[in-house]
This record gives sequence, C-alpha cells and structure tokens, in this order.
Amino acid sequence: MTTFQIFGLQFAMSLVLYALIAAWYVAPRLARLPLAQALQPLLFLHAFRYLGLVFLVPTVVGPALQPEFAVPAAYGDLLAALLALLALVALRGGWATAVPLAWLFNIVGALDLAYALYQGTRLQVLLGAAYYIPTFVVPALLVTHAMIFTRLARHAGRGGA
Repeated sequence: MTTFQIFGLQFAMSLVLYALIAAWYVAPRLARLPLAQALQPLLFLHAFRYLGLVFLVPTVVGPALQPEFAVPAAYGDLLAALLALLALVALRGGWATAVPLAWLFNIVGALDLAYALYQGTRLQVLLGAAYYIPTFVVPALLVTHAMIFTRLARHAGRGGA
C-alpha cells in the first residue's frame, strides 16, 4: 500500500467507526435532551480544536509542512475552538444568541475542515507526529458536525431560532 492509500484507509475506518458510535450510542441519548443540552457535549470536543495550532510547530510536523496548508489549518482550528467555546457558554447560560452562535460555529468549523482536507490532499502534506489528527481526530469532528447540523436543522424546522 502507498502512504496515501494507508492514510485514506485509516481516515475511512475512523469515519465509519465514529459514525457507528454516534448512531448506536451517542445520538439516541442526545435525542432525549433539549437542544441546548444535546449540543453541549458535541461542542466540548470542538473546543479542543486549538490543538490544531500544532501545525505551526516545526518540531512536531516537520519543517517541510507547506505554510499554505499549515497557517489556515492552524488558525481555522483556533477560530473553530473559540466559536465552539462561545457557543457552549451561550447554550449553558441560556443566551438568546446561543442557537445562532451554534450555527455560526458549525458552519465555520465544517468549512475549515473541508478546506484543510482539500488543501492537505492537494498539497499531499506530510504531518509528521501530527498524522493522528486527520486520521483519528478529524473523522470524529466531521461526525459531530453532522450531528450538530442535524439537531440545529430539526430545531429550525420546528420554528426554533
């Protein structure tokens, strides 16, 4: 197998496994909760996305990591983490802006991941020790983004904000 094939297999396997965990265990439990309570555990995962700043640390990713991937991926993850944290606090605090902040986070965060996946594939980035991020963490983030979009869309469909 080539490195790209191994990467693709690991990414796909993680995505399938996280989707099964979500469908069989997480979603059924969250479905019983009000929107604000259901979104909070999903947002906590994304609040850790500040770890994407590791793409700017040459001793972790190697000095050859292309800046056109590293910079937007790192700061996109930081922005997503801050928006997730803000949405989390807003939901927990019952702010009127909580649901719009959750939408904003989810759109920005999902676009950040999509762009990083596109750029990473296009540039064939080599991530060194950070290889676990796209093969293990990103699939979990994608699944939880889908779960958040689903809950927000259902809420909006019922006349929610």
